[in-house]
Amino acid sequence: MTRANPFSRRKWRHAAIYFAVLFGVLILQGLPLRAQDSQQGPIAPPPDHHVTRVTSGSAPEAPPSLPEGDIIKRFAQREEEYMLARTHYTYRRTVRIQEFGPDGQPAGEYVMVTEPARDADGKLFEKVVERPHTTLLRMFLRSEDLEGLSRVPPFPLTAGQLAKYELKYLGKEQVDEIDCYIFQAKPKSVERKQAYFDGIVWVDAKYLEVVKTYGKWETDLGEMHTLGDKTFSLFETYRENVDGKYWFPSYSRSDDVLHQKDMDIPVRIVIKWTDFKPVSASPAAANSAPSAPTTPAAKP
Repeated sequence: MTRANPFSRRKWRHAAIYFAVLFGVLILQGLPLRAQDSQQGPIAPPPDHHVTRVTSGSAPEAPPSLPEGDIIKRFAQREEEYMLARTHYTYRRTVRIQEFGPDGQPAGEYVMVTEPARDADGKLFEKVVERPHTTLLRMFLRSEDLEGLSRVPPFPLTAGQLAKYELKYLGKEQVDEIDCYIFQAKPKSVERKQAYFDGIVWVDAKYLEVVKTYGKWETDLGEMHTLGDKTFSLFETYRENVDGKYWFPSYSRSDDVLHQKDMDIPVRIVIKWTDFKPVSASPAAANSAPSAPTTPAAKP
């Protein structure tokens, strides 16, 4: 499959999205899209809120043009394909954590840049390639504090994992002018070593590929926070077309509040994956090819 990136001609959208399933009502609230014309541009300012409500307790107004089971099977197969393809790419991951002051402006930030690598035993970890720097006033972070990010599967609904989930069709919605089917995904059960996705996926109605996800990850210990046990559990993630045929996660964001004794501090984490490059076919390079981890493995 080869086709142009439909996001590449579009600019930033000021929309926001928040997710909650409560008393049978699912609330989706738009967050900003990342810049597709240039991934080097600045992060958009806090957006205006636009809320779309989808009732999860009743059947959708109109069924999709294909049987729901066929849609799920086909996008899950593509997720499997993209997960395997991503093992043959390297990339740069930039993690930016910001604190906001009473005026709503950033008051400090922490930035860490990593690349995928493998240790002597062949286990994947994120190797820090630029010394982390911080101007945070209230939070003290080390690279190992972000190990939870390594437990977040980049492709949670692959064909191999599909049997572990219950999926429900919710309706249709546009994502950056792309008509999408919306599915709610919930794990049938959870375990200790693997994180499971609980949230929403947007599937391109024409090509049956996941273009966006929003939700949280859970283990048998409960809701997983990527920053210790304090913040950042709900993430909205967008995909980017790589080499005209693969859709890899490229932008993920979560907003939260850090509760301290004297005040509540708004905080944000933005993760960008850039500079995707195929890994050389040489044996040495093959040993360093990245793959999706199932256990925390971040190293300084």
